[in-house]
Amino acid sequence: MLRPQSKQSSFHSLLYNKIPENHILKQIKNAVDFSFINELLKDTYCQNFGRPAKEPELMCKLLFLQHIYDLSDEKVIEEASFNLTYLYFLDVNPEDTLPERSLLSKFRKLKLGEQMLDEIIIEIVRQCVEKGILKKESVSIDATHVEANTIKKTPERLMKHLARKIIKSYQEERKESLENLPEVPDYQEISDHKEAKKVMKDYLETVIEIAENNTTLETPETSLIIEKAKEILDEPKFMNQTGIRSLIDEDARVGRKSKTSNFFGYKVEFIMTTDQRIITAVRTANGAYVDGTLIEELLSDTLTSGLTITEFYGDKAYFRKSILEKIEAMEAEAYIPVSGSAYRIDESEFSYNKDSDQWFCSQGNQTVSRRYYKRKRKDCKSGFQEGHNYYFDLKICKSCPKHDQCAKKSARKILNIGINTLEFYEISQSQKTDEFKEKYKKRASIEGKNAELKRFHGLGRAKSYGLVSVSKQAKLAAIAVNLKRIAAIMTAKSSCFFEMFVRFRIHFVF
Repeated sequence: MLRPQSKQSSFHSLLYNKIPENHILKQIKNAVDFSFINELLKDTYCQNFGRPAKEPELMCKLLFLQHIYDLSDEKVIEEASFNLTYLYFLDVNPEDTLPERSLLSKFRKLKLGEQMLDEIIIEIVRQCVEKGILKKESVSIDATHVEANTIKKTPERLMKHLARKIIKSYQEERKESLENLPEVPDYQEISDHKEAKKVMKDYLETVIEIAENNTTLETPETSLIIEKAKEILDEPKFMNQTGIRSLIDEDARVGRKSKTSNFFGYKVEFIMTTDQRIITAVRTANGAYVDGTLIEELLSDTLTSGLTITEFYGDKAYFRKSILEKIEAMEAEAYIPVSGSAYRIDESEFSYNKDSDQWFCSQGNQTVSRRYYKRKRKDCKSGFQEGHNYYFDLKICKSCPKHDQCAKKSARKILNIGINTLEFYEISQSQKTDEFKEKYKKRASIEGKNAELKRFHGLGRAKSYGLVSVSKQAKLAAIAVNLKRIAAIMTAKSSCFFEMFVRFRIHFVF
């Protein structure tokens, strides 16, 4: 039950006067009004019954402190119990008692939902817009990986653990052992990886069959584990090592850092204002996530805060037709390098004239006709691929010294162009200008924010298991860096104002 709690300061609150005005927590408290949190979370509490609960605002502030200073549940309560700046930020009297650390964990898990954290981020950004900290802004988008709080296991090892789990659960429920079980294969002695997977799969299926024949109404837990094992085996991605890789954290997946390295865990994608470096929206997905998939949700949160987007920065992963159209719909300028996967024209060999709708090759030949095509493709979302074939002059092609190298399947070169290639060509030409190159340097600020989140706020590794838990961790870390950044901006503004005041005073005296 929530009930209004008195904010009356006690005599001991005079100690807070010792805190310097430029302290980060004092700057945050003066800049951001957190009173909206109680209203936001009031429906998660019973209005009339139960023991009086700790205020949601207090609990959220404890979580903010925890992520600002990268502390554990136990450590943040311990530090806050005697640290004057922490107590001042929490808006409690120095002699007041703080909640138990177990309550902090329960609040984070049961009361604080992902959507509520989104609304807290939006409201903090909205207050920044209201106070003039943010106005019309350029924004950047990026995704960073978060290692899972467990190791990834091979399918062989995972199947061995599933079989062991079924056997152990049966023994605990029936108080007897399963009979006629096959010997556990030593898959590590099998040099062929595919053969090892097949052997362990056969073993697990045998264990499942024996256990199913012996399960009854008295073994509900065993039945659930068997169903889970069947579900894992039926997933094609599992045997290809791109599906589930841990029984502890079933949501984590293998993702790619580069062509030669991978990671096991999650991806956190966020939008940040390029100049003031304040995060406006955050989303979390498993490690196999494709960058930009949730951009519509990210943009929606950003615009809901009242921010007007004028420029949009991203890396090559975001160069897609659907994303470019969303940016254009906002009347913002896109600064995203052309991706080689979306635009496959060798500009050292071919150039395009928009006015005559002709392509020119490096040997001086030009296209003389164009034909639209549309063919079925299973790997396309729409089920078909469409574009244009541009045909070069046959006579010139035949006499060209590069004919055998260039036109292998026909008498002349045929240039296959995707439906969006002409538009992408225009974009690629504009990106060669010094203006674009100079502007694009601004995107580098988001890399620094990635490093800050990982190095100082614990986002390099998940602190718990599951997508929901990692998502909450990422959003709380984003709130923490935002509060730090707001404090830095306010400190810079107050210092600038003080300097102007001193200069004016000196000028007035003289």
